[in-house]
Amino acid sequence: MLTLAMSALALVMPATAMAQALSCAIPATIPRPHPELPSASQPVRRLPIGSYTLAISWSPEFCRTRGDSGSARFQCGSDNRFGFVLHGLWPDGVGKDWPQYCRATPLLSRRVIRRNLCSTPSAQLLQHEWSKHGTCMAGYTPDRYFARSTAMFRALRFPDMARLSRSPLTAGTLAQAIAAANPGLRADMMRVTGTRAGALDEVWLCTDKRFRYARCPAHQGGLDAAARITIAPPR
Repeated sequence: MLTLAMSALALVMPATAMAQALSCAIPATIPRPHPELPSASQPVRRLPIGSYTLAISWSPEFCRTRGDSGSARFQCGSDNRFGFVLHGLWPDGVGKDWPQYCRATPLLSRRVIRRNLCSTPSAQLLQHEWSKHGTCMAGYTPDRYFARSTAMFRALRFPDMARLSRSPLTAGTLAQAIAAANPGLRADMMRVTGTRAGALDEVWLCTDKRFRYARCPAHQGGLDAAARITIAPPR
């Protein structure tokens, strides 16, 4: 079993934290995903890429609403502890539409899943991200796609989310706090999304075609900067 511990980092960097799991033990048996295929509501779209979005999810909120059984057991159960996790790297189009499901692909190997499971703690989500998004990036293999997205994710730093979970907060305040922890990143280069109940769901970071953080387009969506949000506390 592989265990990743971040306690030493917390001692030397009390104000910010890295994006990796606080603790993550990979099981001996890796789950086998099922195919992710286009559908009538999610059709094939082969479009030019104009930019990218790096999407990260707040795991404590996911686990608060999904529990720790079934497909969520690895992420939410046992001794595994996650803060932000990597949702995926999404190619965006030149306008409001984006490319997706650009080519047929086999199931990911267990080797690829094992290598990335502590960043994206779901074999099925890994399969989905490669099938829907990664296949639209010319010249990319699963190894290259996940190496790119995981490197971007692991380079991020975060404010003290436990402290922020105890404070009145807006989407704009959270974006500013994340920006302050990452030199070169600004609040207008990300979008914060929330649940219907007003809890933090995800943060989307916008980049240009060379994966450099850039101002998000107006149509990117997300919460208004003044919207109040709550943060499920890390466990």
